[in-house]
Amino acid sequence: MALRRALHFVFKVGDRPKTATFYREVLGMKILRHEEFEEGCKATCNGPYDGRWSKTMVGYGAEDDHFVAELTYNYGVGEYRLGSDFLGLTLQSSQAVSNARKLGWPLAEAGEGTYVAEAPGGYKFYLVDKEQPATDPVQKVTLGVSDLQRSTRYWSALLRMKIYERNEGKKTVLLGHADHQCKLELQDIGAAVDRGTAFGRMAFSCPREQLPEVEALVKKESWKILTPLISLDTPGKATVEVVILADPDDHEICFVGDEAFRELSKVDPNGDTLLDNAMAADKSDEWFAKHKKQKASA
Repeated sequence: MALRRALHFVFKVGDRPKTATFYREVLGMKILRHEEFEEGCKATCNGPYDGRWSKTMVGYGAEDDHFVAELTYNYGVGEYRLGSDFLGLTLQSSQAVSNARKLGWPLAEAGEGTYVAEAPGGYKFYLVDKEQPATDPVQKVTLGVSDLQRSTRYWSALLRMKIYERNEGKKTVLLGHADHQCKLELQDIGAAVDRGTAFGRMAFSCPREQLPEVEALVKKESWKILTPLISLDTPGKATVEVVILADPDDHEICFVGDEAFRELSKVDPNGDTLLDNAMAADKSDEWFAKHKKQKASA
């Protein structure tokens, strides 16, 4: 399905300033756009929270041809519990390794020529110590699954992803929509998947006309549809249509209409400023400290 694209992975973040430092100064990513919302997303993009939140898209280049991270920040929530669902994101950048060393950001060896760094919140990033390519440096997202054969059938037969590689020893399967795109790696963890409260979501785009087909096929096969086809508004930007699914281990999957998403996801040259201003205006840490309280733990 060359017309489908892997777009981004959603991370819930409790500490926006430290998270921004990691993505900007350690990984060397750019702020592509930043948006503030007064109430929860109708498709639970920010998780099961109905209050004020923000979305920051970060990556190595425009969302049209780069896999990026979506950082969702719920005001008043300071931390989330990690589960066994998200196992890591792998990218190639010797510059990121160098940045981490210069900043004193902890690195641990994870095999020959690869290091692991943890983003605030404990999310693992595997850094391949090779020159950053001119194309997208992000190689794959790894998710834990309880039954590799069942999950592979779901993602390949139902969602039409191509199987690129099977590794019986590591109990992994690598899937994708196109050779040049970020891949999805499924790893059998030999147990039920714990999604914690930090659970994320992986997003893909497809032509708008395919959205009803995706929903109908998943419904026909009796798998979960978390949010039926719905329109989502972003103030001052394009309205997009999405359908939200859940795979056999309840990993959340967003399919969005490609045409409108390309309009929505244009790089905003003011992204850095908007994020910095929002962080400066967020006095919640000071308020909680003054009242000798802690932010909520989800």
